[in-house]
Amino acid sequence: MAYTPQYGPGSSVVAENRRKQMNPSISLQKMRDVTDEDIVLILGHRAPGQAYPTAHPPLAEQGEPDCPIRKIVTPTPGAAAGDRVRYIQFADSMFNAPCQPYQRTYTEAYRFRGIDPGTLSGRQIVECRERDLEKYSQELINTNLFDPALTGIRGATVHGHSLRLAEDGMMFDMLQRCKLEGGVVNYVKNQIGEPLDKKVNVGKPQDAAWLKANTTMFHSLVGTSYRSDEEYVEYIKRIHSLRTKYGFMPVE
Repeated sequence: MAYTPQYGPGSSVVAENRRKQMNPSISLQKMRDVTDEDIVLILGHRAPGQAYPTAHPPLAEQGEPDCPIRKIVTPTPGAAAGDRVRYIQFADSMFNAPCQPYQRTYTEAYRFRGIDPGTLSGRQIVECRERDLEKYSQELINTNLFDPALTGIRGATVHGHSLRLAEDGMMFDMLQRCKLEGGVVNYVKNQIGEPLDKKVNVGKPQDAAWLKANTTMFHSLVGTSYRSDEEYVEYIKRIHSLRTKYGFMPVE
């Protein structure tokens, strides 16, 4: 009998959006076309056109001992070349951003190979080999996982983003890495706040209707409360109950 993966509970639009993002058999919706060079500029790990720095020689030259796992698992291009490990980090506004930290980790784990995703307090990081990272970053930025106003690419000084929106609808960013100019968002600094020689256009922010229809966040203040999704409420209660009982270590 074939196994059908279950990517999450719920009957609400938010629950369905979560399942669509996590399901690798469903293509993410392309929303913009940030170029390879511009991705490299935003990440800030190397200069555009620079050779990839390496952490070790290419696997083909290392003469590694025979191992059955190496015969089963094909290395990613970055691992095969010996690239160093680098990262991209996102911050998502709680006001109907299209993705959010835990959801990003789940989605990336289902869709990408050779990654180390991490969920922190209000931010999410994914680490992997550098050329793999640039490929994955294009998908994370150019698709419906990203909104120019409500998703920030921030490698440092992340916090404060969820607590307010500016008058123009942009997330607060202490380092002011991006600006809304002429209806589009331009990155003027890379993810750790270093000024760029040229602006990187990441497109036009989506309107409120699109954001509400495509968000993966439950939020009562913006009309996406999980309390209206009975299956999700039951799921949350079950997790809370099991975690509480485990914490008390009951005898029975």
